[in-house]
Amino acid sequence: MRATTAILSGVRVAEFDYELPPDLIAQEPLVDRASSRMLVLHRREGRWEERIFRDLPEYVHPGDCLILNDSRVFPSRLFATRASGPARIEVFLLKTVAEDGRSWQALVRPGRKVAVGERLRFSDTLSADVLDRGDHGERTIRFTGESDLLAEIERIGHVPLPPYIRREDRIEDRDRYQTVYAERTGSVAAPTAGLHFTPDVLAGCQAAGADIARVTLHVGLGTFAPLHVDTLDQVKLHFERYSIAEEQVRSVRRAARRIAVGTTSVRTIETVYATGAISGETDLFIRPGYSFHAVDAMVTNFHLPQSSLLMLVCAFAGTEFAMAAYKHAVARQYRFFSYGDCMLIL
Repeated sequence: MRATTAILSGVRVAEFDYELPPDLIAQEPLVDRASSRMLVLHRREGRWEERIFRDLPEYVHPGDCLILNDSRVFPSRLFATRASGPARIEVFLLKTVAEDGRSWQALVRPGRKVAVGERLRFSDTLSADVLDRGDHGERTIRFTGESDLLAEIERIGHVPLPPYIRREDRIEDRDRYQTVYAERTGSVAAPTAGLHFTPDVLAGCQAAGADIARVTLHVGLGTFAPLHVDTLDQVKLHFERYSIAEEQVRSVRRAARRIAVGTTSVRTIETVYATGAISGETDLFIRPGYSFHAVDAMVTNFHLPQSSLLMLVCAFAGTEFAMAAYKHAVARQYRFFSYGDCMLIL
């Protein structure tokens, strides 16, 4: 079930484009998470102000509820060799497709070299058989043996940094490409709005009177997938798994104002309000014209041009206002994308 919207048809994806100099794409995280710049958008007044993220508690009031996505990124980028030759194969785990957790959907590169029936070897103790193939490099693989699979992946895997970070992952990314409140393993990309939080900022929000509610949405690789369509009517998002405990739902419902941290938290709580289901899968596409049922304010990073995430921001803030704010951020040389700066939309 999808939420009822009053969306306009025929809106073109190209309307959500903007020019971004490549040197504004953050390649490294700041040492101090909370020192990121924060562009605060006041929707009703049509103005913005420039602050630092550690100022967030100043905008929090008694009765607010801060909604966090506690999904944890796992090192889902693996490298294997084939039994038929020494070629190095990259295997990007996407999601489990079996109850025992040993069969996975994965992207394999170069895909043309890996046939169904082959065995991939990741380490002396971990191998997988290729069971099936998809149209765009996807494979279904099944890990052999009965070892602790997640522990082995944690040992040999690489942090799945997004493709616009043009360097190899490093050991420090295991901590920095993770929110300080991450608990439930399952994401192949970080819910990046949460990367700015520190324990002190969270404590400051609670001291200001905010309740904290946690949702879980495991972020899939589709979050980076380009939209190869002309209009928003043609957009189809990938399904992502979500859940929220009953007591967390009650915290959200009784709040005077709900501040969602990240687009994943927005999509999760809007799905829950629209469907009544506290767990499942969602492909909710929030676009201009969408009627928000739950979210009153939002913390979010700066997103890629022509992306579904930028469209969500435009739905919430208003397209003209949001795109003007992006143009301002470019002119002021904000840092963009996963390791970049953020916005608070009130």
